[in-house]
Amino acid sequence: MDDTEARQRAYWRSALRLTGVLLGVWAAVSFLPGWFAEELNEFVFFGWPFGFYMAGQGALIIFLLIVWIYDRGMTRIERRHGLDGEE
Repeated sequence: MDDTEARQRAYWRSALRLTGVLLGVWAAVSFLPGWFAEELNEFVFFGWPFGFYMAGQGALIIFLLIVWIYDRGMTRIERRHGLDGEE
């Protein structure tokens, strides 16, 4: 295996790790508030039951945060592996 192939493997390993973690967070944010809605609704957040808030607004905010984290993370990974376009 030459140096280029080793760098490509390292890049893809990093990219897949980031993607997998964020996909896990996305799945948890999508599934868990519905599963635990009764327990979450015992708490009040900004005047609304927390389970209702997570379904209506909280999940959307977290999804946007996931996109932002993915962008930042991939930019760092690309810089680390020399793929940022700056030569």
